[in-house]
Amino acid sequence: MIQDLNIKRTGRNAAVQIQESEGVPFLTFPALSALPGVNHGFSTRLGGVSREELSTMNLSFTRGDEPERVRENYRRLGHAMGFDLEDMVFSWQTHTNCVRAVTEQDRGKGYTAERDYRDVDGLVTNVPGLVLVTFYADCVPLFFVDPVHRAIGLSHSGWRGTVSDIAGVTVRAMQEKYGTEPENLIAAIGPSICRSCYEVSEDVILKVREQYPQGMWDLLYDTKENGKYQLDLWEVCRQNMIRAGILPEHISVTDICTCCNPDLLFSHRASQGKRGNLAAFLSIRAV
Repeated sequence: MIQDLNIKRTGRNAAVQIQESEGVPFLTFPALSALPGVNHGFSTRLGGVSREELSTMNLSFTRGDEPERVRENYRRLGHAMGFDLEDMVFSWQTHTNCVRAVTEQDRGKGYTAERDYRDVDGLVTNVPGLVLVTFYADCVPLFFVDPVHRAIGLSHSGWRGTVSDIAGVTVRAMQEKYGTEPENLIAAIGPSICRSCYEVSEDVILKVREQYPQGMWDLLYDTKENGKYQLDLWEVCRQNMIRAGILPEHISVTDICTCCNPDLLFSHRASQGKRGNLAAFLSIRAV
């Protein structure tokens, strides 16, 4: 399956690896895979049973898919990646910078149990076995692993979450809850829309200018002749991580864009909204 795809990468170094198990492909970061007890991944749109524009690995219950097809997709992905479905905890994303500390009482919420929270775009935990789950179709997944205190964080960062620094909020939540020291964190910026594909209007750029010094503007976006801009969410998220105290050499940045690879990944922009949802997964075992 993977061999038949012409995958476009933004760089020459394969920052993201593509794996496949029993016909289900998923993406991983070598830097996270090397950490003892850490299980993580990012889904593709392949290997599931959903139909038409949701084909085939749609992981959303709210985009008109048949619920049993979505559940079968989760069963296949969980088997391929090696996690139990009852251990998942879902976010409830509304483009905030709100981060929830997940406990044993949250196990299964979003999949086997109703969520008793909303407006949660980031999740952190130190409970072994819990699987944090967040959702995407161009926005940026942010992975955080504290190998010292055995804690993890996973956050959804669209442009609103990015300029409101959900990366920094996630790091500070891990500091407060688990004693995390930012310089020990291993982080990754996952598959999402790249600078070349992400055209935005001036209202978005004005928000960026409010948060970052003028000397950084050329690093974060390009100005176009049509009054539009090309925003680099990857670089803004990377700068947010650095400002939060994460060492630059501890940050892996995706080289796969969702919009550049519509046959591999769901992209809201590439499909004009006719798409399913991808998901990021992160868990840690006791070692």
